[in-house]
Amino acid sequence: MQSFDLIGDIHGQANELIQLLEKLSYTKKNNIWQDENRKVIFLGDFVDRGAQQREVIDIVRPMIDKGFALTVMGNHEYNAIAYFTENGKGGHYREHNEKNFNQHKAFLSAYEGNPEEYKDVIEWFKTLPLWLDLEGLRVVHACWDIDLVNRIGKSLDNGVLHKSSDKSTVESRAIETLLKGKEIPLPNGQFFYDKDKNPRKHIRIKFWERNAKTYKDLFMGPEDALKYIPDLALEDDYSVPYPADEKPLFLGHYWMEGEIKPLTENIACIDYSVAKPGGKLVAYRWDGEEKIDASKFVSVRRSKSNDSSNLSEFNLFNWSDVSDFVDWEGRPAVVVDEADGSRSAWVVPRAAEPGAWEPASGADIFDSGVLVSKAEFQEIFEDRLAKG
Repeated sequence: MQSFDLIGDIHGQANELIQLLEKLSYTKKNNIWQDENRKVIFLGDFVDRGAQQREVIDIVRPMIDKGFALTVMGNHEYNAIAYFTENGKGGHYREHNEKNFNQHKAFLSAYEGNPEEYKDVIEWFKTLPLWLDLEGLRVVHACWDIDLVNRIGKSLDNGVLHKSSDKSTVESRAIETLLKGKEIPLPNGQFFYDKDKNPRKHIRIKFWERNAKTYKDLFMGPEDALKYIPDLALEDDYSVPYPADEKPLFLGHYWMEGEIKPLTENIACIDYSVAKPGGKLVAYRWDGEEKIDASKFVSVRRSKSNDSSNLSEFNLFNWSDVSDFVDWEGRPAVVVDEADGSRSAWVVPRAAEPGAWEPASGADIFDSGVLVSKAEFQEIFEDRLAKG
């Protein structure tokens, strides 16, 4: 049986990918990372967020094309395809609005001035499978729903991309579920802010969980958001069964934090938020076992050099800049580089005296990438108050 190293969401962090491949004992031969006895399975989400978009593609694509790795499509590859592809109605399958542009701008910038290369990468994205069902294990980016797997098939061929743009179709529901996770509406019009500062009226759920009683029990997301999820009784059984006797299932997508461990004895998420400061790029070394072994996770921490912004940009930092970055309550926030090398996150109070900051949990806003010293933020904060 083939042994695999499954690697979670990369999001443009090529340095960490190289470090992880080296830690897994892969070597570069003929300009392709490889191992004589093992193959990689990537969980998708190669692009968006990080500064090394092209470099990541240049690593993973030859590995996949030459048979040294497999992959599944992530929601960011799907979104990139939809953003590129015209819909025949004068627009694109993914709208070219400010929100979507900001999500894709790192990827778009990497291929700016090279339209043919950009198109070629998109065409390659289209070839990536939506899921893998292999001997001994299964892989999908966000959720294994066997009904939707059987109904949609494995690729975007046969009109799946076009049909998935219509939210009333099974193709749309399948893409949303398999690549983005099972979501359910919050009751009574409640909402919270996600890591990209978008208000959310739906929550992603632990789709496999059969014993959840409340919305809070079922919520799949950062601990920081948990206090905004109502502890009300569920109105229905929203679970998608994945029994304990099924073969191991590997997921990405969910921005896990803290201790690296399985979700259940046969389900593991290996996305541990390398796209934000303090995150990790994680792999799992699978050798045919039927139950996931917590000792077989391997990880590298995000490099601090990737966290540093050009501080000269902050000479022009003003209140509108600060308010671009928010915590779960929508309050302006920023990441602060402390003197001891640690990082903290702070929100600007709605009404306070100079220096009266409020701490925010790091998971809320570390994805913003805004990094300043405490002294610089003090100066910014006081300047904002002075300007009213």
